[in-house]
Amino acid sequence: MNTFKSLAAAIAFGLLGAALPALAQDKGTVGIAMPTKSSARWIADGDNMVKVLKERGYKTDLQYAEDDIPNQLAQIENMVTKGVKVLVIASIDGTTLTKVLQSAADKGIKVIAYDRLIKGSKNVDYYATFDNFQVGVLQAGSIVDKLGLKQGKGPFNIELFGGSPDDNNAFFFYDGGMSVLKPYIDSGKLVVRSKQMGMDKVGTLRWDGAVAQARMDNLLSAFYGNAKVDAVLSPYDGLSIGILSSLKGVGYCSAKQPCPVVSGQDAEVPSVKSILRNEQYSTVFKDTRELAKVAANMVDAVMAGKQPEVNDTKTYNNGIKVVPSYLLKPVSVDASNWKKVLIDSGYYKESQVR
Repeated sequence: MNTFKSLAAAIAFGLLGAALPALAQDKGTVGIAMPTKSSARWIADGDNMVKVLKERGYKTDLQYAEDDIPNQLAQIENMVTKGVKVLVIASIDGTTLTKVLQSAADKGIKVIAYDRLIKGSKNVDYYATFDNFQVGVLQAGSIVDKLGLKQGKGPFNIELFGGSPDDNNAFFFYDGGMSVLKPYIDSGKLVVRSKQMGMDKVGTLRWDGAVAQARMDNLLSAFYGNAKVDAVLSPYDGLSIGILSSLKGVGYCSAKQPCPVVSGQDAEVPSVKSILRNEQYSTVFKDTRELAKVAANMVDAVMAGKQPEVNDTKTYNNGIKVVPSYLLKPVSVDASNWKKVLIDSGYYKESQVR
């Protein structure tokens, strides 16, 4: 009887043991450092990264730093100490991480910059992002199309907003936008009444919507007493909402005075709703599900000692090296195609934005 019990126990344990690897396939832990939860897109990025990596057998350590640079530094230091296999970092200020990334490299930890280039470090192995110059081209292109500038209409008044000067992407967005708008500014078809141009004048630290709203308030009072704003180049939805709040405060977005043409980025729910109310004109959609897959593919490759797939080896110089990158294509969204791009793709349910 005892022999039978032992045999049964051994068989049961054997079956359980055989099942365990399938249940707990563990390729190690990937550290994911995200900048903030104040923007819905970063929450989506974090959730998508965790989902894809867990499906592929990795554990994850996801941390949000709430736009606090020392906090993000401490989080990454902790991940390095705990021995993560790979770091995926969307940096707040990519210039502040050089020392901790050297510590990571000393431990053989590979580093993937996620949607924001990490500057000033040789220890950035790969970069997963969107074509950020093209984002700016799409934002400015939506303004050009709506105003009818290609058909010779104008002149129109425009004001320019940039992203956070400590985010490398902000310069690509601005430069992409200006590559489209500058010929019209030079010809006088677009007029920047404030004369505020260049990232040193139009940047918005930490992508803060309240800062953008306050600057728009100042622009309106100083330069638009008897003139009207026809368009605003805004690089991000969170800024667009602040800019529109300022404009509404002086009578825009009403029957008497329609909203200016305001661009955006990230297809955040408040801005999609704003587009459906004919307030914000456009946004640029960047499918974070696809970006998470690209980053996960990079993790898989470096963990297997292979070269990840990249499609750009020239654009992203971080001051020390050109970081091999994979660029995804952004998509312009407005009232004409929001349903096809955002709902039919399964990114949102229609009930979320209606």
